[in-house]
Amino acid sequence: MNSSLFDGADDGAAGHGDAVSLLPTAPLAERLRPRSLDEVIGQKHLLAPGKPLRVAFDAHRLHSMILWGPPGVGKTTLARLVAGAVDAQFIVLSAVLAGVKDIREAVERARATRAAGRATVVFVDEVHRFNKAQQDAFLPHVESGLFTFIGATTENPSFEVNSALLSRATVHVLKSLDDGELSELLDRARQLLQAAELTDGARLRLVAHADGDARRLLNAYENAVAAAGGAVRIDESVLEKALGEMLRRYDKGGDQFYDTISALHKSVRGSDPDAALYWLVRMLDGGVDPRYVVRRLLRMAAEDIGLADPRALRMALDAAEVYERLGSPEGELALAQAVVYLAVAPKSNAVYVAWNSARAFVKQDGSRPVPDRLRNAPTRLMKDIGFGRDYRYAHDEAGGFAAGERYLPEEMPDTRFYEPVPRGLEIRIGDRLAELRAANANANANAVAVTGRSDPNKV
Repeated sequence: MNSSLFDGADDGAAGHGDAVSLLPTAPLAERLRPRSLDEVIGQKHLLAPGKPLRVAFDAHRLHSMILWGPPGVGKTTLARLVAGAVDAQFIVLSAVLAGVKDIREAVERARATRAAGRATVVFVDEVHRFNKAQQDAFLPHVESGLFTFIGATTENPSFEVNSALLSRATVHVLKSLDDGELSELLDRARQLLQAAELTDGARLRLVAHADGDARRLLNAYENAVAAAGGAVRIDESVLEKALGEMLRRYDKGGDQFYDTISALHKSVRGSDPDAALYWLVRMLDGGVDPRYVVRRLLRMAAEDIGLADPRALRMALDAAEVYERLGSPEGELALAQAVVYLAVAPKSNAVYVAWNSARAFVKQDGSRPVPDRLRNAPTRLMKDIGFGRDYRYAHDEAGGFAAGERYLPEEMPDTRFYEPVPRGLEIRIGDRLAELRAANANANANAVAVTGRSDPNKV
């Protein structure tokens, strides 16, 4: 039988060749579950000849692993195939429902099976939902070799699986099925059901609806076949009856959320307004709070554009205000306008770099005192002891600049945190700084000629 790689539920008792999978009343996704690696569609980076999992399968070697990937890409199927490759007992635990008691029962079953000379694979679906204590319960048995542990997760195991368990398992990253793989799966499903042909438009829409999820594709297709009745062809009108509104998968709290905002930020930084608009729409279409997008736009304006175009920050603030007044969907146009402006604006991270440099310097440096001439002197006593004495009021100086004055702490070396880039407004800022620094240099040179000291403010 042909099939695709996908996830599916398991009651923990049936093996991967259980006959219930072949019943006409079983879900299409279950009937199409692969029985061998040759039936698997997708995951070629793991299963093609010479690739890690294929090598382990061919050698009949078991190793503990974490299967990390989005829904419907084959995590449960791969775990079943691992167990089947060595004729191991296959125990399934769902981290949503199971507790320490269930783990103990699995351990006892594994011991009994080992006594009979057979290996055991313990598969934990959604392992990220187990707390640290529950995850730790597996450690001694994984180390002793009592069973092979396989965890499946849609979340980044670096954050969701404790380090002790993670160090004892190999992480394999599974990918969403691409359009070609999903289309191949549709052909297999149609052959199994002996259903009507899909129009090209209906096929494209089904594939887009699946969004890389094989199980989602098969469920949608099964509904479409039922809605088509005895129709000769399944077209887009049939799909609309069967599917309703096409909703895309979007994990608002996990990796996909952070990956998408990262793509938006990098597109703006890379001055690509089209890509930036695409990722903005993806986020809003997926249900992200537009206010979160606004906060990130403000960060982009300050971090990646800065003084190269100070209007960018104002544009982001205006977008925030417009959205608060109008809400969705009208206010989303203001977000789009801000995204495009930020993307095409000249870029500078000079202030961002300067800020981080100044913070790093202060963190490792001592608490240097403020020079007396720069101190506040609101009382006569403070004036009498020299606070504020010899301070040069810049507005009284030529050009509003006290050439030669120094504002850093005494004995602190001259340090330049901010260096403008030759883009946008910072070109003019750079020119102005060059003029001011030249005036300082001339003033210091004159002071040396008169006083013999390199800094007239130092005693």
